[in-house]
Amino acid sequence: MLDHSSVVPLYHQLKELLKEAIEKEGGKPGDKMPSENELCAQYNISRNTAKKAIEDLVQEGVLKRVKGKGTFIAKPKLEQSLSGFYSFSKVMQESGIESKDIIIDLKVVEPTTKVMRVLQLLHGDKVIELKRLRCANKEPIIFETSYIPEHFVSRISTEDIQNSSLYDVMEKTFGIIVAKAKEVFEPILIQEYESKYLEVKEGYPALLLERIAFDTSENPVEFCHSVVRGDRCRFYTELI
Repeated sequence: MLDHSSVVPLYHQLKELLKEAIEKEGGKPGDKMPSENELCAQYNISRNTAKKAIEDLVQEGVLKRVKGKGTFIAKPKLEQSLSGFYSFSKVMQESGIESKDIIIDLKVVEPTTKVMRVLQLLHGDKVIELKRLRCANKEPIIFETSYIPEHFVSRISTEDIQNSSLYDVMEKTFGIIVAKAKEVFEPILIQEYESKYLEVKEGYPALLLERIAFDTSENPVEFCHSVVRGDRCRFYTELI
């Protein structure tokens, strides 16, 4: 039961109780949760307290709301190790999940100051800007923007990368082998522009993944900016 005299807010107590109940009772993805009214009656709490607990669990990816039907246990988060290259395609393949990339835009653009600095470009150099929506079982997971120096992949087309890994195309078509990368992660909130593609509300929690990829000669060949849904993905590392 909830402790109404505790300094811990009631909604937080309820959230933790619901998480424990799901774990203890072996709840499965798709199982329906009690309604807010049912929670109010069971725990003697206000509608706002029940709503806040549910909303937090939805944002954490534990629960999922279905309009007009109720709240259900969500699918497990997709996991990726930080000990090696992050590869969405590889993770999906290893998990037996159908992956699909939707090409939103592919064009030649003038690089921003940051992109120019990261890719070590000269004034006048241009980059290929590739925007993709990466999906798992038809669900949008990552909104990704890649910048590649134009002189490396000047003839790249949508058809080249529609059904292939970008790095595979770079290697097989343009002879560019990605040998290593530097990646940085940080928590962010999804912006309005990104929310439309990722099908979540503006302000939803997410991870920003920025990667600089290098070829065998340690030349930077790609700068990638990925917005990863925080409710659907998590990253881990193993310490020895």
